[in-house]
Amino acid sequence: MSKPAARPPHRSIPAAVLGTRDERLAEPQPPRAARIAAYVLFFLLGIAVSVCGSFVQALWPPVGVLLALAASCATFYGGLRVTGTRLGAGMPVAGWFLAMLLMIVPRPEGDNVLWSNATSLAWLFGGSVLGVICATLPTRTSWFPGVPGPPR
Repeated sequence: MSKPAARPPHRSIPAAVLGTRDERLAEPQPPRAARIAAYVLFFLLGIAVSVCGSFVQALWPPVGVLLALAASCATFYGGLRVTGTRLGAGMPVAGWFLAMLLMIVPRPEGDNVLWSNATSLAWLFGGSVLGVICATLPTRTSWFPGVPGPPR
């Protein structure tokens, strides 16, 4: 008589989508050249997400803010997962902040992209918080943000 097949343990939805902490830490580190290219790509992607999100949040309030924040979070977390370093999440955050600074400054004509209303402030505050959260998640690196740690 054969034993019934063992069922895999039930996993929560976030663990099924993102993997467990141990699974993430066990992923192989990309080569150095690929990481550098990814840092540049994610910096530019952070700029693009910030500019697009600044217009989307104003176009469709309040859903636009949520959509823009979801895109920002996906970019920040994607940089972390692709490179496996905190710098991978920090580069899109740096690009995001650079573009946000340019969006906040009024033009000589008096036009603004971001105003001091609830959706613009939620976009600024929410994106900042998501960037910090993604940049401080556990990675496969040592303490220095961009240098791979020793093999485990």
